[in-house]
Amino acid sequence: MSALDRLPSGRGDRALIAGVACLLVGGLFALTPLQASLPSALYVFVEVGITFVIYGMLVLGLDLQYGHTGLVNFGHVVFFAVGAYATAMLAAQDSFAGIALGYPWPLALLVGVIAAALLGLVVSATSIRLRDDFLAIVTLATAEIFHSIFVNFEGIFGGNVGILGVPRPIAGLVGDADTRMIATILVIGGVTLITLAAVTRLTDAPYGRVLRAIRADELVTRSVGKSTIVYKTQAFVYGAALAGLAGGLFALYNGAVAPGFFTIQVTVTIWIGMLLGGAANHRAVLAGLAIIMGLRLVSRFGLSVTPVSGDVFAAFRLVVVGLILIAVIRFRPAGIWGDPQELGVDQ
Repeated sequence: MSALDRLPSGRGDRALIAGVACLLVGGLFALTPLQASLPSALYVFVEVGITFVIYGMLVLGLDLQYGHTGLVNFGHVVFFAVGAYATAMLAAQDSFAGIALGYPWPLALLVGVIAAALLGLVVSATSIRLRDDFLAIVTLATAEIFHSIFVNFEGIFGGNVGILGVPRPIAGLVGDADTRMIATILVIGGVTLITLAAVTRLTDAPYGRVLRAIRADELVTRSVGKSTIVYKTQAFVYGAALAGLAGGLFALYNGAVAPGFFTIQVTVTIWIGMLLGGAANHRAVLAGLAIIMGLRLVSRFGLSVTPVSGDVFAAFRLVVVGLILIAVIRFRPAGIWGDPQELGVDQ
């Protein structure tokens, strides 16, 4: 019996079962005449829910990099964007601008994940030995460089218009809007739950203990014969691949990609969600992300009852989110559900 087989895997197994169940039910709505009815008042909640399950893969990848390995990645959105653009360019047909090759979408999604992973490998190979603050600067700069490339190379990436005509697999199977939204959130949510099961299994294994040892004290970890550079590179690439998967699914859900979807605000949202919930705890970071996105959803309704303009209200919303984050860092530096002993912080 291997060491993995002796591990307590209940958390991962439950997430895996729930993910498979969501995929099956979502497939049932997509592939059969079965229909769902959704009150119009709930549309916005389901739309935000779809965004949440896509961002959920992003935050799980970032938690693997930072929460478990201590890698400060401030450019996580670039891997999200590369996965989305690679998927869109290969799968799109008759795009108004940019490259549209018209390949089958499963192949395009696979290439999107590989492209994001390869970019993660390149960034880690050149920067993984840097100190935390320098790694943060390099990753942030990488994201800004690629954003500029997407905007300025119009013949390839479509400029500010982006890539249009990306196939939407579920929309192509389901004509009814209510059923389509339900099927979409179930299918993508199932993928996110399976991702949660995979990263939980990975970090509960001895491999995960090495990652946490690197985060706690890299020098000591090297002294017992572990190649910390290899482990850090692997964690960085795994996180990038998950972001690429999220980007590919986003492109296939949205039917288009453009630079405006991949701004620094995405990275900020993911980081706040992770720190709010508690790094190194997969379910906690998902809960933290849910809180942040829930606050944004609630604030949409607040705009209609406040006597200020949309710009002023948006700025006020950012102030509130920032104050919440400051309060959490001040009084719960490990996050709401984080383990202070695990993260080595004082509560």
